[in-house]
Amino acid sequence: MKHLVPIVGVVFVAFLVTGLALPVLPLHIRGGLGLGTFIVGLVAGAQFGAALLSRFASGNYADTRGAKRGVVIGLLLATCAGIFYLASLRFLDTPAMSAAILLGAAESFIVTGALAWGLGLLGPQHTGKIMAWVGLAMYVAFAVGAPVGITLYGRFGFMSIALATALIPVVTLALVAPVRPVPTSAKARPSFLRVVSAVWMPGVGLAFTSAGFAAITTFSVLLFVQHRWARAWLPLTLFAIAFVIGRAALGHLPDRLGGIRVAMVSAASGPLSGR
Repeated sequence: MKHLVPIVGVVFVAFLVTGLALPVLPLHIRGGLGLGTFIVGLVAGAQFGAALLSRFASGNYADTRGAKRGVVIGLLLATCAGIFYLASLRFLDTPAMSAAILLGAAESFIVTGALAWGLGLLGPQHTGKIMAWVGLAMYVAFAVGAPVGITLYGRFGFMSIALATALIPVVTLALVAPVRPVPTSAKARPSFLRVVSAVWMPGVGLAFTSAGFAAITTFSVLLFVQHRWARAWLPLTLFAIAFVIGRAALGHLPDRLGGIRVAMVSAASGPLSGR
């Protein structure tokens, strides 16, 4: 477990940066830049889209060049995103979109590299433990990052978010440096089409069930501001806390009951609870 601590720490810090920006970007784009909600959605979609499209490249990079290098590349991309945020303050134009794309790619490299790195250090027999801890680190970071981001933005403006995004990943490189790398995969990898044919059905299901998450992270802050409600970070933090509790309490069920059965019940519980 001690080998996993710095890797989980890197994931936490990387998604803390994302958690800082998630509730602030809609406010900055809508209020600071004076752009409409369509642009807010477009920037948020660009970040998620970049994370999706870069998954293939990040996975291939971790397999061929090393998982540790993949994590380092992700941290450097996150720093570049912070620099683009700073640029958006000067030009008040498209750099915010570029930063969102870079941050999405950074997340992809960090998560993929961290999972591959953990598997290389601990072995495939600990796959469930590695995935659970990486997932917990991500959403704890969201829960912490949302109120901190809103507070920084309220007191110091968007520049504080930009500086945090640029500097925190650089500091995190010191956490990565002492951890030993793992050998690259020498085994023949399946073709792209074979991989897609194996994962497309659960992938499409996951995409549809994640639409609510995208809506919450993008527009809940604006809803709170519109109604002049306090603590605009609250929906993001509560969502992340609920995820962490669910993962901790129910994360063992797929191993006992089967992934498909648990996924179907989980997907059905959303519409039922809405009624």
